[in-house]
Amino acid sequence: MIDFKDISYLKTGNPKQQAAFHILNQHKVSENLADFDPILVGTIPININIENSDLDILCYWKNKSEFMEKIKDLFQNESNFAIREDLINEQESVIANFFIDAFEIEIFGQNTPTELQNGYRHMVIEDQILRTKGENFRLEIIKLKEKRIKTEPAFGLLLGLTGNVYEELLDFKI
Repeated sequence: MIDFKDISYLKTGNPKQQAAFHILNQHKVSENLADFDPILVGTIPININIENSDLDILCYWKNKSEFMEKIKDLFQNESNFAIREDLINEQESVIANFFIDAFEIEIFGQNTPTELQNGYRHMVIEDQILRTKGENFRLEIIKLKEKRIKTEPAFGLLLGLTGNVYEELLDFKI
């Protein structure tokens, strides 16, 4: 399994992964977020990205105000910067969006260790499913995503999940 906490795996990936590695390194994004245990998640790390896939970075904050201030200090001058607070799955969350070059970046922070956040857990399970189901399954996921179906619902469709796919994926056994 890939060590998703170390983005060096992107260096030898597909062109989008290589470009993501370059942007994240050039702008020292992971390094600047190191205090918050950042992990890149989503479609790019597991090679199911489409043209407009963004870079989703999970973070673990212990002090929400300090986290928000750090995010503002680091990224407020980037294109289309916006930051907001939200309640997601009954947890206080901070979401920042902005662009660096051609990449949209979303930083998602909660007071939950990054490896326990649903975004990371979903990605790890989806990676295992992709490795088990093979290339045709991966291509079918990409086709669904190109039809604007979000990642977890796309997996749910192909796996025949019938309830809340976000919850069912967390319990999915290969």
